[in-house]
Formats: sequence, structure tokens, C-alpha cells
Amino acid sequence: MSTRYVSGPNLARLLGDVPRERPVYASLARSVRGLVLDGRLALRTRLPAERDLAAALGVSRTTVTAAYDRLRDEGYVESRQGAGSWTALPPVRMSAEHRRTPPPGGRFGKAHPAPDDGSFIDLGCATPGAPAIFDEAVAAAVEELPRYSSGPGYEPAGLACLRQVVADGYAARGVPTRADQIVVTTGAQQAFTLLTHLLVEAGDAVMVERPTYPHALSALRRRGARLVPVGVNEGWDVELAAGAMRQAAVRMAYTIPDFHNPTGLLMGAEDRAALVDAGRRADAFLVADETFADLAHDLAAPREAPLAGYDAGGRVITIGSASKLLWGGLRIGWIRTTAPLARRLVLAREPFDMASPVLDQLIVRELLLRVEEVRAERAETLLRGRDALAGALRELLPGWEFRLPAGGMSLWARIGAPVATALAEAAERLGVRVVAGPVFGADGVLEDYVRLPYVLPPGALRSAVERLALAHREVQAAPAARPLPAYV
Repeated sequence: MSTRYVSGPNLARLLGDVPRERPVYASLARSVRGLVLDGRLALRTRLPAERDLAAALGVSRTTVTAAYDRLRDEGYVESRQGAGSWTALPPVRMSAEHRRTPPPGGRFGKAHPAPDDGSFIDLGCATPGAPAIFDEAVAAAVEELPRYSSGPGYEPAGLACLRQVVADGYAARGVPTRADQIVVTTGAQQAFTLLTHLLVEAGDAVMVERPTYPHALSALRRRGARLVPVGVNEGWDVELAAGAMRQAAVRMAYTIPDFHNPTGLLMGAEDRAALVDAGRRADAFLVADETFADLAHDLAAPREAPLAGYDAGGRVITIGSASKLLWGGLRIGWIRTTAPLARRLVLAREPFDMASPVLDQLIVRELLLRVEEVRAERAETLLRGRDALAGALRELLPGWEFRLPAGGMSLWARIGAPVATALAEAAERLGVRVVAGPVFGADGVLEDYVRLPYVLPPGALRSAVERLALAHREVQAAPAARPLPAYV
């Protein structure tokens, strides 16, 4: 049974103005279905009573009743006498072959290497190469290494010199931080996994954004957490997020406020303050993933303060990483939290890897000392890639919709029909890998989205879009084998 509900006024706010198309009930049903497929209305959410929604929308109860009936017939609403109605997805029919092996649209990250073919274009991983000053940073780190090589080489909290540089970075952004509040980890993924092991027990509710970073979902599933998705395709609806935290009694909320992966959205100051307040009132930890925070395309634009800057009670825990800004081969991340929780995290990591590599930490320190040079280089190359990708999409796939993000590394493209998984399959056969929308969700929706990173050179991005256009035409011409394929 549903543990969440949406009130009549809140659902009316999500739906917007009453549709002008006639019959009104059919348009209303289509709008509710769109909210479900878009991820803004979570599955298993109890819908308002017909009279309540009718009053909020200013339509007759008969109209809402007919809309609910149509949604039930389509499989997007389930009802039970005395229990009300709640959102759902229609049953999925798929072949035995698809049940055995996830399709290409469900493969992402470097655990699934690209084919050994020089012409293959991999848009499955949003990670650039090392910056121009990388060799200089490596040389400086190697020169510094003998100072550490006479000792055991294990620093479970991380090298003091790196922790201080990271702490200074937060202080420069308006959040005073001491080195003992920083724990260096072997990448941001380990940082999040450590937090889940320390703060989440099996069965605990954890709020996640929809869409969101897939590996975070994997870590929470392995921990046995109960996922509570909140849609962010149109930006953050903090009122709905606060309601989800309260209704589900969440233990933790995971958010990507800075150039969100995959949407590229940037959370504003007012929403940051309201989200932290909602976490405080729900007695929940807020884990802010700032992996993309330094990747603004316009370095002159004002920067938003970190989410931790709105927190006075130690509820906000921040994750940072070297992988996107600096280089993915540097498996270095960090956690900013309170000093007592930092000490608990140091103890919790011992069964995993004891400590992060000393040389990698020294390289990251050297690069962070020259971080503005790296940010400038990234801004130039990413902006060029973004505009090249957007231009190719507008020319070759004009029906696809997307926003131009002000930072980050990806376009989140809406392709106009729930065929993203089939599109990813066809695209891979044509020599380009993309990740279908459902990979970024917790419950099988987002089938009309794909993520398109722009970290490759403009020529490669143009070629990728040309192949995607062919794949899209192939999928459009093919008969629908499944009404709503969903792979998560």
C-alpha cells in the first residue's frame, strides 16, 4: 500500500491550468499520466479524493471520476474499495531474452567497456580526460612523495595537507571548515557507500531525486533502503520533497544541487534554504553530492553557496570528488561533515580499504591549489562541446527537447515517446552508446529521456547525433513490441 499521498491543491499545482482540449477528462488523464511517466508524481502515491481534486481544479467531480476511470483502464492508477486510488505503471510484457540479459540501455559506467572498435562512440560515461596542467601536478606530487614514503602510508582520514586544502575550499565559498571535518575517500562512490553503511539500516526510507545518479541508487538498494523518489525534471519542488520526507519518515535524503546529474539543473538559494529546513523538521540527514559544483560554464556567474552553508545543526553532509573536475583516474573523493561523524567514518572505512593512495592524494592537492586554471579549461571545452551537441540535435533531431545547462557535462533530452530503451539498443548496434532514462530512476519511469554527455570533441558529438538520428528513425518505424519497457 502507498505510504505517500498528494493533496488536491498540490496535484492541481503540478497539473497547472485546466487543459483546453476536449473532452476535459481525457486531457486531465493525459496530464496525470505525463506526471507519472515524467517522474514528478511518484509511483504508489495515493491520489486525492475525486471531490477534492475537482474543487482544486474548478471542474466537476464527474470529470475527475472519468479521468480516474481512464487512468485505471490504462494501468496508471490502481484502486481498492476503502483504500482510495494510487499511481502505478501498466504491467510490462517482455521476452524471455530480455528477462535474462539487460539491454544496452541498462548498461552504464566503465564496468561495461565499449567494443574494441575505434569508430565506436561511447556516450555512456560523462568523464573528461585530464587537464593540461596534469603532468606538472604529477611531477610536483612525485617530488613531494619521499616525505611520506618512510612511514606506513596509511592515513585513514586522508593526508592532512589535502584535507586542509579541501577545507580551505569550503571556507572560500562561505562555509568555515576545519581539516578534521574532512575525510578523504577512494572516490565519491566510496564516500556515499560509507555514508549508507553508517547511517542507513535495511528498511530505512531514503529520499532520492528522480532522475538521479544511478550508482547511488545501487548503493542504497544493496543496503536494503526503501527508496522514496521525488521528481526534479522541472526543477526542485521543495514543498513536495518536504511532504515526502515527513510522510515516509526518511532517514536520509540524497540530492545533487549543483548542475544536477543528469538534468544539469542548479538549485537556487531559496530552495536550498527550504530543503535544509525540511530536512531539519523531518529529522533527516541531507547528503549533498557536489561532484559537479566546480563545472560552471560561465566562471563570471555568481556561485551558489554550498548546501551546508544553510545548515546550523550538522544535518548536511557534503560529498566532493576529483573525478569530474580533475580526472576520473584519480580515485579521490571526500566527505565534509561534523568532526565526530568524521571520526566514525574513518573507523567505518577500515573493512573496505584502510586508506586512499598517497600519490593520488598528492596529485589532487597540487591540482586543487591551481583549481581556477582547471575550472577555466573545463569551462571552455565543455561549453564548446555543449553547443556543438545542441546544434547537432536541433538540426538532426528537431523533435527532441532539452535545456541548455549552465554547468555540468550532459544534456537531458526528452525524445517525445517512451522508447528510450529501444533507442539505446538500436544506437549501440549503430556504434554509439547512450544511457536510457529509466537507469536514472528508481521505478521504471523516464522512458522518454536519454542522457547525452558532451565531454567528447565536437566532431565526435556530431557523428554520435547522426547515428542517433538513424536509430531514432529505426525505432519509430518498428512496431511496439512492449507497451512500456522499463529497466532499472
